[in-house]
Amino acid sequence: MSPRWLPAGWELARIRLLFAAMFVGILVVELALWNLQVARGREFQQDLARQSVRRVRIPGPRGRIFDCRGRPLADNRLSFSIALYLEELRPRSRKGSLLNEVQRTLDEVAAIIGQPPGVTSNDIIAHIRRRLPLPLVAWRDVSEAAVAKWAEMAIRIPGVDLYPEPVRVYPNGHVACHVLGYTRRAELQDVPEEPYHYYLADVEGASGVEKTFDYLLRGQAGVRLVRVNAAGYRYEDVDATEPAPGYDVQLTLDLNLQRAAESALDGVQGAIVVLDPSDGSVLAMASRPAFDPNVFVPAPSLEQWNALCKDPSLPLVNRAVAGAYPPGSTFKPVVAIAALLSRSIGPNTEFSCPGYLTLGNARFRCWDNLGHGTLDMRRAIRFSCNVYFYHVGLELGPQAIAATARAAGLGSKTGIDLEHEVAGFVPDPSWKRRTLRDVWRDGDTCNFAIGQGFLTATPIQMAVVASMFANGGRRVTPHLLKASRAPGAEEFVPVPAPAPQYVWPPSAVKVVQEGMRDVVMAPDGTGRRMFVQGYEFAGKTGTAEYGPKQEGRKRGWMIAFGPLPHPRWAAAMVVEDAVSGGITVAPRLQKFFAAALGAASTSEDRGL
Repeated sequence: MSPRWLPAGWELARIRLLFAAMFVGILVVELALWNLQVARGREFQQDLARQSVRRVRIPGPRGRIFDCRGRPLADNRLSFSIALYLEELRPRSRKGSLLNEVQRTLDEVAAIIGQPPGVTSNDIIAHIRRRLPLPLVAWRDVSEAAVAKWAEMAIRIPGVDLYPEPVRVYPNGHVACHVLGYTRRAELQDVPEEPYHYYLADVEGASGVEKTFDYLLRGQAGVRLVRVNAAGYRYEDVDATEPAPGYDVQLTLDLNLQRAAESALDGVQGAIVVLDPSDGSVLAMASRPAFDPNVFVPAPSLEQWNALCKDPSLPLVNRAVAGAYPPGSTFKPVVAIAALLSRSIGPNTEFSCPGYLTLGNARFRCWDNLGHGTLDMRRAIRFSCNVYFYHVGLELGPQAIAATARAAGLGSKTGIDLEHEVAGFVPDPSWKRRTLRDVWRDGDTCNFAIGQGFLTATPIQMAVVASMFANGGRRVTPHLLKASRAPGAEEFVPVPAPAPQYVWPPSAVKVVQEGMRDVVMAPDGTGRRMFVQGYEFAGKTGTAEYGPKQEGRKRGWMIAFGPLPHPRWAAAMVVEDAVSGGITVAPRLQKFFAAALGAASTSEDRGL
């Protein structure tokens, strides 16, 4: 009963007001539900889909590497791994933990194939926490016998399957290993930033042309969309974009010449480089000792890696581009060019060699203690007379020699498309004064003129020098890339070679070339052991001492080109512990050229 002071009919009005408020409230709720379920329903469905779909990055197959004739140097093969799909094991693990079920399944598979798994309990836990939708790869690159055993028993074990992936293979083993290099799995930070939830690692080049041309060889990643439930388990593959392979690469290397070059280095430490003197194409490049790049597929064991890194012979170092040595008498033809360019010394200029040159209280000896008598330039090159070039060096001065050497590319990198190339070093008086706080002496000039002292050069640089004498004075840029081929294309597209540039006049080169021909072709030339029956070659031997003088350790060199009169090859070879260039290196280069020509690997005895 309402108070007497309220107007009549108030209770009815209050009821109506209450119903109106309830109606408005219900209307607001309905409008909100309509907005969520109808107006913005599609937006929320898309958000839900995005939250339940995981993007998995799939790397593309790596491009292949071929030699100049289309023979494979680096290829891919299909490797089978055994993987566990943990979401399929979950129903079986309800009475215990998923970790225990995974371990039980691994033990069961291991008993079938006879090979222990390659994952630990910590690996399994990390996979459950971070990569649950992906397969857990427990065995990589299993043998054919293991695959066959698994195939017979696969139906008995759910949640386990073969997981195929392409892996790198080097069909020729250690052949051209320093040129090709090796690969490794890319680190997470090296993967392009994309909105991926999970990724399978790319394979990237770690050294050699695998690294230099990684931008061509690496494939284009694909994407797999995997729908997962609230617990993170995969239950549906939504969509996939297939990965695309990388470009194939064709190198200038000739596999036959490469094998011959490596055979020429058997049993020694050293390097050899063979160029096409017309354009600088690298036809062969070998360094010893070597390694098998297949050891790095997919990754070397810790023991293998430590063995390679701690080996004092440094098998991972490419001595052809990273080994800087005094070039010894192989530098004398460069000094001869400097003399001819100066016009103060000509091809007929003679100096007498009694076996030594006296400077003050010092005596600089020739390698032949009995001396060579009176010689002109051609004979001085033929006999590699130190005293003759002492006189030439003192007449020219160190600046003229340094300028000619630098014009030939010594003292700077050649620009070859390989990493870790060193520049070598060409000294001069200003460098010695600035760096060693000492003056340049005539003795420094004498050492400089015969390719010793502070001067250093790499085999690739000396191969460029050899090519300049072979092609009439043009300096080439050594290079390895001949052509590339896009995925799905049939033909390779050639890559233009860097254009050579004239540095020395052909007339001066011809004078020196005649002396270098005598080195090989004359019965008493220092390089006569390189003689190949039926062919004419030219070259220059060299020997440089290193280490404590009492040990008498020497590095042997030889540069050569031919066959004459139209040279097809220009080569440089160094052996780290040698008797001399003529005794140790010349026969090895003879072996190489004989194999390259298809000639017999034995030559007639020409004395010495």
